[in-house]
Amino acid sequence: MYKKTEHQLTFVEDFFLPFGGKLNKENRWVRLAEIIPWWKAEEKYARSFKKKFKGEKAYSVRIALGALYIKERLGLSDRETVEQITENPYLQYFIGLPKFQEKAPFDHSLMTRFRKRLGANIINELNEWIVLEEQERQSEEASKENDNDDDHSSGDHQPSGPTLEENSTESASPKTKNKGKLILDATCAPADIAYPTDLGLLNEAREKLEHIIDVLHEPHKGKFRKPRTYRKRARKDYLSVAKQRKAGARKIRKAVGKQLGYVKRDLEIIGNLVTQSSLSLLSKDEYRQLLVIHELYRQQAEMYKKKTHRVDHRIVSISQPHVRPIVRGKAKANVEFGSKVAISVVDGYALIEHLDWENYNEGTTLKESVENYYNRFGFYPEAILADKIYRNRNNLAYCKSLGIRLSGPRLGRPSRTEDKTLERVARQDASERNAVEGKFGEGKRKYGLGLIRARLQETSETVVALQFLILNLERKLRVLFLKFLHNTIIYFDDRNLACI
Repeated sequence: MYKKTEHQLTFVEDFFLPFGGKLNKENRWVRLAEIIPWWKAEEKYARSFKKKFKGEKAYSVRIALGALYIKERLGLSDRETVEQITENPYLQYFIGLPKFQEKAPFDHSLMTRFRKRLGANIINELNEWIVLEEQERQSEEASKENDNDDDHSSGDHQPSGPTLEENSTESASPKTKNKGKLILDATCAPADIAYPTDLGLLNEAREKLEHIIDVLHEPHKGKFRKPRTYRKRARKDYLSVAKQRKAGARKIRKAVGKQLGYVKRDLEIIGNLVTQSSLSLLSKDEYRQLLVIHELYRQQAEMYKKKTHRVDHRIVSISQPHVRPIVRGKAKANVEFGSKVAISVVDGYALIEHLDWENYNEGTTLKESVENYYNRFGFYPEAILADKIYRNRNNLAYCKSLGIRLSGPRLGRPSRTEDKTLERVARQDASERNAVEGKFGEGKRKYGLGLIRARLQETSETVVALQFLILNLERKLRVLFLKFLHNTIIYFDDRNLACI
C-alpha cells in the first residue's frame, strides 16, 4: 500500500532536533531537497504499487530516491548509506523524515528494491523535467532583461532596432526557427567485473557446472556412483597456464581447448542427470547460471573452431551476462565492458538519449536526439556539435533539410584554398564541444559513472541514470550559488554608491 505525501509542503524549520538548534537553510542537502521535484517522481513511483488499502505502508518516494541519491553522490555502499543517514540530521531531512532519529529509517537490503521500483525511465523523466524547468527559468530571465532594455531605450523617439513589421517577418522566416546548440557524444559506463579471458571464463563455467552436478546427484547419493568430472586434472591444466607470467598463443589455445572439453563433458553429465533428477533441485541463480553457461560454451566453441575472437552478443561475465565488450579505441583501455550511453548536452545540462549494452554506432542516434530536442523545447537546434562519427551522408542530408549546421569538416577531399572563417568556426565548435567531455570526466572521476557496481541489468541502468541526475542537480546548485553571489555583489555596490 502506498500513500502519496509529497504534495504536502515541508519546511526546514519544522524539522525537530532533540539536542536543540535548527538546521542551516544554506546547507547543500537542504537546498537540494528544495529543488528536486519529489511529487513528479511520486506520480510514476506510485504506479508500481497495487491499489490496495491493506498491508504495511510502503516507504515514500523521497526516502527511496533520496537514499539512492545519497549513495551515488557520496560513493557509498548500501550498508554505509544507511549508517550515514542514521548519523546525519541533514541527510534525514533530505529523505523527508520529520525529526532526527537514532534508529535506522530502513534496512540496507531495501536499496535494491528502491533501484528496481524507480527504474531508469522514472529517473530520466525526472531529469528531463528538471532541465526543462531550468530552461524555462532562463528564458523568463532573458525576457525580463529584454523588457528592461526596452524600458531604458523607450525614451528615444526614433527606435534604433527593426520595426514591428520587420520583427514579424524575421520571426516567420525559416532562418529563425532554430535556436540553441546541441552537443552529442557517447561513452561507456564500465561494469564492476573482472577482466574477462576465454580461459578464465571456461574455468569458472566448469567450476559452476561441477557444483550443479553435486546438487543434482545429492538425492541419489549411495544408490549409484557419481559421474567422473576430472575436476582435479582440469584445475591443474588451468593453473599450469594461468600462473605463467606471459603464456604464448599456442599454449593458451591448447588450454582453452582442454577446458572446452571439460565443460562439454560436464554439460553432457548434467543432461543425463536431468533424466533422473529434476531441475527444481537447483536454486534460481544456479538454473540461470546453467542457461548462461550453455550459451557461453556455444560461443567459445564457435570462436575456437573458427580461430577468431569475435562473436555476436558475446558473454564476458557469467554473473552479469548482459555486459558486452565495448571497443572504444582509447589510450587507457582499447576495450571496456559495460553499457554504452549516448547523451546530449544543452546549456551545460546532460540528458541520456540512448543506452544499450550492445556496441552500437552512436552516429545512428543523431536523428533520435534531434527529434527529442524538438519535442522538449518546441524548435530544432541551430547547430549540432558532434564527433566525426556523426558526420555521415544520411545525417548531413537530414540536418540540411531542417536547416541545422552539423559541425566538422566537409566530406571528400579537402580544398586547397582554406577559408579562415571556416577555421574559426571549427575552433569555436571544438572548444564548445569540450563541455560534453567535461561531463564524462566529472561523472567518472568525481561520481560513480566510471564503475557501475550494480549487478542486475535494470538496476545498473538505474544507477547510470542517477549519475546524470546528480550531474544536473549539482550544476543547478552551482548556478543558484553564482546567482546569489552576483546579487550580493550588486547589492553592496549599490550601497557603496549611495554612501558616496
